[in-house]
Amino acid sequence: MTNPTAAMLVIGDEILSGRTRDANMHHLAGELAEVGITMAEVRIVADDAEAIINAVRALSAAYDTVFTSGGIGPTHDDITADCMAQAFGQSIDVRDDARAILQAHYDKSGTQMNEARLRMARIPADADLIENPVSSAPGFKIENVYVMAGVPSVFKAMVASVLPTLTGGAPLISKTLTVHRGEGDIAGPFGALAAAYPALSMGSYPFQRDGKYGATLVIRGQDTAMLDEAMAKLAEAFA
Repeated sequence: MTNPTAAMLVIGDEILSGRTRDANMHHLAGELAEVGITMAEVRIVADDAEAIINAVRALSAAYDTVFTSGGIGPTHDDITADCMAQAFGQSIDVRDDARAILQAHYDKSGTQMNEARLRMARIPADADLIENPVSSAPGFKIENVYVMAGVPSVFKAMVASVLPTLTGGAPLISKTLTVHRGEGDIAGPFGALAAAYPALSMGSYPFQRDGKYGATLVIRGQDTAMLDEAMAKLAEAFA
């Protein structure tokens, strides 16, 4: 049975400018692989309403589940929540349930609830809240899209709260072999092995160390016995 599919939409000028290196995609892909959900596409868009709306509509229609990161904070450029509401034809305003969560958090810390912080309680009307045990400001689920924070520690916490609610498939298993030869020598035998095992995914990732060439060969799949068999043949080919 084919595993469910997922996509990720990374939102933020700081990612595209190179100022911030995205760590959330790497984390999410690994977590999804463990529960048998295939990460099939990742898009990065600027803090631009039209770009966000068009991207989330396309991804939502193409994949079982979509995850977004970024743009749900208290500043003027945090426009993700409004874009999600517009993308799916919902109204958006400060919601009592989200406000209560924030108010309790700020009361506990002795921090004033000001207009900027209240922006984080603006949630599309029919969305379900996503728990945020790190800083309390909730994410939300709208249609098949999980809208989450860009701060890595908060994103990870939200992913942890969402994963148990998702239906996965067979976990994706990876095995690797490091070969100290150039890819020109590797390509023939490795390509033949890939053709012999179409149910497995195989990739070659070259490197150069101390003036010598080599590659890390990776085989991925869901059938452990088949994976072990292919790895044994791979090791024999490059003994």
